[in-house]
Amino acid sequence: MNFHLRTVSLHSLFAVVVFSFSLISSEQLFAQNDSGDLVNIRSVDSTIVLDIRYATSNNFTHEVLYPAAVCMLRRAAAESLHAVQQELQKRKLGLKVFDGYRPLSVQKKMWALVPDDRYVANPANGSRHNRGAAVDLTMIDSLGNELEMPTPFDDFTEKAHRDYMQLPEKAIEDRAMLEGVMKRHGFIPLSTEWWHFDFTGWQQYPVMDEPLK
Repeated sequence: MNFHLRTVSLHSLFAVVVFSFSLISSEQLFAQNDSGDLVNIRSVDSTIVLDIRYATSNNFTHEVLYPAAVCMLRRAAAESLHAVQQELQKRKLGLKVFDGYRPLSVQKKMWALVPDDRYVANPANGSRHNRGAAVDLTMIDSLGNELEMPTPFDDFTEKAHRDYMQLPEKAIEDRAMLEGVMKRHGFIPLSTEWWHFDFTGWQQYPVMDEPLK
């Protein structure tokens, strides 16, 4: 009888431990999902300037690819970009964003035009943009003027590469400043595009094809 009671008690204790672990795991999962939500960057930092090129014909495709000029990012990435903006504002500078989350269907259109994975990710694997974990941007001064960079946005030449040095000194300095502040806040620079940065941990986010609204 005593043995039976001890067995029941052990089973009860085990059930409590398993239940508690489940609660912890659920809370952790909720926290991860919460930080992984797609959010409008303007809802996190309304001072960041937007120039969403794919919502216009002023891009390498010469077509309007987005129905709305919005920048959506994973919440964790958006909050880190907010931290970048705060640091730059102390220098009387700021960010201008060209692109954030990009639906997979748009990626396929881009790949059809430029099937070169140095500049456009193969939609078979998906872009970091398709995960809401990449951002294209530059810096602006207090008057809204873009700082000098090696090339315009979406220049698919080696001049846009981060190691290209046959440039004016100011362009090299500004490129380095942008790269430095982005890296300090968890963004990884792409070697072939001075404007492109991936958010650390982009691998954890799934490829999406939700339309921009």
